Amino acid sequence: MRLEIETRRFYLGRDYIEALAGLGGSPVHLGLIPDRDYISSVLSDLDGILLPGSDSDVDPFAYNAEPHPKLKRVVPEKDATDRLVLEEAEKLGLPVLAICYGMQALNVYRGGTLIQDIESTVDGALKHEQGLPLVRGSHGLRVADSGFLPGLVKGLRIDDGLRVNSHHHQAIGEIGTGLEAVAWASDGIVECLEDMREGRWLLAVQWHPELSWSSDPLSRSIFAEFIGRCRQAR
Repeated sequence: MRLEIETRRFYLGRDYIEALAGLGGSPVHLGLIPDRDYISSVLSDLDGILLPGSDSDVDPFAYNAEPHPKLKRVVPEKDATDRLVLEEAEKLGLPVLAICYGMQALNVYRGGTLIQDIESTVDGALKHEQGLPLVRGSHGLRVADSGFLPGLVKGLRIDDGLRVNSHHHQAIGEIGTGLEAVAWASDGIVECLEDMREGRWLLAVQWHPELSWSSDPLSRSIFAEFIGRCRQAR
């Protein structure tokens, strides 16, 4: 979940839960309690982890960087809980689907870095904070020849080009250990990371498939594949 600091409430947008439930999953909310025993106890009964987006940024201290002037709010409880969840998911071999901030948190957990603000630091960058309407596919996607995501794309046989929505001001910098980029925007921003180890399923995307799962074939197939992997893990 997320933490609303002003009201001390945990919350999460409904789209993630509706996507999972709509395709046969049984979603469970995980509170931002960075306690190893709590995380271990909850994850022992789960079949997979969805690491969602957030309106906060990963603390740059976690990747040995000083805060950029455009850095947004940092939520320590979010960072710490995500790290513990990823650690336990790795120990249990659980499938992981990471979305937007979730992909960035994963990359930092694996020792990678982040571009702290795309617009002010990447020459020739596209507009990656598209605004409303949220579901609109605002930029194209270049996909590698092999990997989980490329396999899904090939199976869908999309002839008119891939377009995805975009709601982020940060991006992947140096790629973390054991991860590989398999999709990019035309400006070179990494849009998808995968764990290529045999027997390990971990997919991370920079866009928000939960916003378009009911209308976009690729978004739907990502969630369907994740739920299928969770069933296998169970």
